[in-house]
Amino acid sequence: MEIRPILSTLRRHKTAAALIVLEIALTCAIICNALFLISGRLNQINEVSGLAEDELVRVQLTGIGTNENDEAMTRTDLAALRAIPGVKAATVLNQVPFVNSSWNSGVNLSKDQERSTLNATVYLAEDQFIDTLGLRLVQGRNFEPDEYIEWSVGSTPDYEGGIPVAIITQKMADKLFPGESAIGKTFYSWGGDKPTRVVGVVEHLIRPSMQGGPAAREFSMVFPIRVPYSMGGNYLLRTDPGRRDEVMKAAKDILRSNDPNRIILEENSKTMQELRQEYHQQSRSMVWLLGIVIAALLVITALGIIGLASFWVQQRTKQIGVRRALGATKGQILRYFQTENFLLATLGIVIGMLAAYGINQLLMSKYELERLPLLYLPAGALALWLLGQIAVYWPARRAADVPPATATRSV
Repeated sequence: MEIRPILSTLRRHKTAAALIVLEIALTCAIICNALFLISGRLNQINEVSGLAEDELVRVQLTGIGTNENDEAMTRTDLAALRAIPGVKAATVLNQVPFVNSSWNSGVNLSKDQERSTLNATVYLAEDQFIDTLGLRLVQGRNFEPDEYIEWSVGSTPDYEGGIPVAIITQKMADKLFPGESAIGKTFYSWGGDKPTRVVGVVEHLIRPSMQGGPAAREFSMVFPIRVPYSMGGNYLLRTDPGRRDEVMKAAKDILRSNDPNRIILEENSKTMQELRQEYHQQSRSMVWLLGIVIAALLVITALGIIGLASFWVQQRTKQIGVRRALGATKGQILRYFQTENFLLATLGIVIGMLAAYGINQLLMSKYELERLPLLYLPAGALALWLLGQIAVYWPARRAADVPPATATRSV
């Protein structure tokens, strides 16, 4: 197929050709970034939390006024909750995953480090933390009984013991000590001037919020500090999936009977799966919205290609008839319009790829978005090439069906 006649024709229809190129470029730029955003949101929705989600129930409460015996009450609560039929383990936490706030602290590898190596979320754990959440230790061990610190002791201004040991996630270990085992290594965090030694590494444990973006989602560390219920009011119970409603009701009744001066926060007391579902609701909505935008853009672009091709077929009926009279086959006419569309689409895609990169740079600077992987550019280009060929096919078929006698009748 000779390209020169096609380019000559396009030069005579610069405005129409430019509009199609611009439409394809804009569609390419938006689709590439939209697909990237959809992929990121789907990864968030399907993220691995490290928790035994289908077995966990959260009950959150708050006190009326202050309770000077909150530590003793917490021990009473835990003993009663663990005695509920069907409960495998129960713990109290300062925070739980799948909420919009979290406890965080900078992590340094040396005492005098000016800028933190990373920022991690802080879970304060009592004895059944690992068992209740269903975390998987891949290195090291759990905390020893004598390593736990009471909140009332560790939070005092004159406490100088620091946080002697910690359990961290595999992602955090890889970031702090790449290519090495984290067990026995030390770091500085939580404002302390004494090193914290890593005694265990869990495979996964996400932070409650999206602070730091997807890359920092699993920068989590666990300190052996027993917190009272007043620090967040979060009780977490692990049971069989089929008994979650039963355990939830029993837990609420026990907590009310232990101290009537506390309020169960019903809107926050849910299964972990329900918390996850609500937490990612916005991401699911965005996926649907971006999907609709992509579909609408593809339809509009296809209609633009069909409209332009149909217009050109109508304008060039005599020219097509002459070519047919000179021996051009239907296949050659069909390939002519398909090649013409391919050239326009290619120019638009090249411009669109450059625009897609520019839009991604803007999103990176504004919304902590990751760099657009190059894979999405050829994926968007292939989609638009296919769309262009499909959209131009029917107008091109109509052009190929123009009989040679049309040239004679037009003379």
